[in-house]
Amino acid sequence: MIVRVLYRKSVQGVLKYVLGKTESTILGFQNTYSDTDTNMEFFGRVLNHLGNRHDSEKRYLHASLNLPRGDHLDDRDFFELAKKYMEHMGYGEQPFVVVRHHDTKHEHVHIVSTTIKEDCLQINLSNDIRRSIATQKYLEKEFGLSPSPETKNTKDLPIYEMPEFRNRDSNGVRFYIQDIVNNTLQKYKVRSFKELAEHLKNNHIELKTTERNGRIGVSYGIAVKDGYKSRFINGYTVHPQLSGPKLQKVFEHNLGSKLLPMVKKRLEKQLRTTYKLFKGINPEHLLDILKSHQKLDCKVDYDEKGKALDFTIYDKSGYVLKSGEIANDIGIIQNPELFESGFTQMYAESEQLQLELKRCIKEAYRSTYQSSRSKLLSSEHIHRIPIKAIAAEMARSERFRFLQKYLHTDNRELGKLIRAQFDIVKHEIYGTELMREERELKIKADLVKKSIDKQLFNTTRQRIIPFELLPGLGIKYGRGVISYVNSNRHSVKMDLGYVSLPNRNDFYASPFFVKENEKVLEGLLNEKTEKEIGLNPTAIFLPLMFPNLYDAIAEPYREKFERLSLKAYHKYAERIQVSFEKSPRDYIKFFNAKGFYFKRREERLCIGSIYSKYPIQVPLPPKTQTYLESSGDINKVLDGQTKTLKDIKTHGRDNLKNLWSAYLIERGQYTKAAYLFVLDGVRPNLPLQLLEHHMENGFKEALNTVSKKQMDIKQARLLRKGIYALGNLLGSKSLGGEEVFNGFKDELTDYSKYKGRGLSM
Repeated sequence: MIVRVLYRKSVQGVLKYVLGKTESTILGFQNTYSDTDTNMEFFGRVLNHLGNRHDSEKRYLHASLNLPRGDHLDDRDFFELAKKYMEHMGYGEQPFVVVRHHDTKHEHVHIVSTTIKEDCLQINLSNDIRRSIATQKYLEKEFGLSPSPETKNTKDLPIYEMPEFRNRDSNGVRFYIQDIVNNTLQKYKVRSFKELAEHLKNNHIELKTTERNGRIGVSYGIAVKDGYKSRFINGYTVHPQLSGPKLQKVFEHNLGSKLLPMVKKRLEKQLRTTYKLFKGINPEHLLDILKSHQKLDCKVDYDEKGKALDFTIYDKSGYVLKSGEIANDIGIIQNPELFESGFTQMYAESEQLQLELKRCIKEAYRSTYQSSRSKLLSSEHIHRIPIKAIAAEMARSERFRFLQKYLHTDNRELGKLIRAQFDIVKHEIYGTELMREERELKIKADLVKKSIDKQLFNTTRQRIIPFELLPGLGIKYGRGVISYVNSNRHSVKMDLGYVSLPNRNDFYASPFFVKENEKVLEGLLNEKTEKEIGLNPTAIFLPLMFPNLYDAIAEPYREKFERLSLKAYHKYAERIQVSFEKSPRDYIKFFNAKGFYFKRREERLCIGSIYSKYPIQVPLPPKTQTYLESSGDINKVLDGQTKTLKDIKTHGRDNLKNLWSAYLIERGQYTKAAYLFVLDGVRPNLPLQLLEHHMENGFKEALNTVSKKQMDIKQARLLRKGIYALGNLLGSKSLGGEEVFNGFKDELTDYSKYKGRGLSM
């Protein structure tokens, strides 16, 4: 099902359109004197009376509920569907009419109502698209309709066949034009009617413009198979937002954007960089060269004789630019020596090729370090890894394959070119990494010093803190110096006094959480906000990773941490549940199921967490508060939170482990969450709807796989006992211990995801 929602300042035109179709049926009314026999003139006067109580531009609602072809609902069910849609959208007490049209191949109804209530206030329209999407998904399941796409694809236009035109299918033509033009304007930042007409040609739509009294009018027509064209339809008739004046505003906005000069400057730099690589470029190869080297989409324009004249860049920003718009001297005609040679080949001696080879070598060092999951520092990795491993990694890279394709040389010559740059690059990045590692160690040492000076921790536990704090920063202390936990290559002098070393052989901190912990401590000690330190939602789980450390943090600092981490997690959770949320009631209910609650404090709605050590609450953004208060029963919903939260605590799920399990599931890390479920009995704190969704998407399969694997592990342990006994009899060395998967230890330790560490480029 697809729902279209429009707002109008007047209602007469909408009612005329909805009721003016010969093939239409009034399914019923709501909140009038009769659900079936209401007089239409009276209904129109009611809407007009209510709408004129407010000066909003969005006084009236015109919504259409469209079923995909093949789906069918009878009049009674369609009326029920429309009523439930209006109820979920907040129009349950508003007068509205539901009219069914039969003039298209897909079944649909139109709903007309007003956004102005009897008390002269307007229904809250914030997040209306968000609520509409969630409501349509909910009703699709309830009425057994085909599901709509998860997201609207605005990147690639669909490929349409030549449309068939029938006089009786005029609305089908209108909707076709509407969809294509709308998609085109979403995909491209169109700047003129001429440019728009070029885009529409690919979908068999022609565009005409007329100018009267300084106003530009536009009309659209469709070419059909037999060579004729449909009648041209006025732009306003296709859609009010697709009229000439409305489109002109769009073009002016795109032309005046501050982004446009920046895009032109970037494209010029990319094109000139590519030109420096080549002796000659055959225009037929330009598309592949720009796509492979610069990730640019390009189209070459030819004359009638097949000679290349110019090219057009389709940039990722949405702008479509001819070469002359980017720079006067960068086109095909302006560079005859480059484009008229008839062949494509790189300069083997060019400085640009040397730079490209250096990039290949740097990327190979970085990717081998990330894939190795080594505990070495990146500088140590650079020093130890052999050249053969780097060469093998280079051969797999897309950049290197591009160079190899157009360099036109044998492997021996290519090898010479690489060796000439290899030692230079190795020395350069080795020095860069050493400096970075020294700088970061000093920052970590400074955090340790500040945490002691500013009494970050309770004074009663101050003596044991260093060995709780240091592993959380990825460093260690000994003999008066601080160094990295996995290397002695760098050190910073610091006297922490005598502290007995606790037994922490089982302690493990993943690089991701170490970096996150460092950001939190920096924010606490330097009075920074969560935006300034770039906090991730995973910050809320730091007390789970470093329990002793966060338990010892002094109350003012711990309260600030709770606020920072709650803000970061709230933004994430709000975004992740948007596809399932159909009302303010759902918003609150979903957060309750995760262990969060909402509370009024001085007329502000605040969010709190059952996982917090101290009872802190964070005020919601004004827009979110307005959205929640648009529900008429918000106070009743707030009062009903206690039952859900009490149920979580009663079943022992008021632990960060349960929220962590939910986070893994939401991120699609089903196997890791399944291990927590099977090995540790950790149940995820998730709303039932979301849990069912993930069970269908693969979590159920992961649970079955892990359960079976766990049974195999138990059998392997029994067998291993026999192997140990046999080994002792023969006098052999004992086998290494078996390491069972640990969902807390292994999550977010994938170096390919970790951007805060590794080779700097």
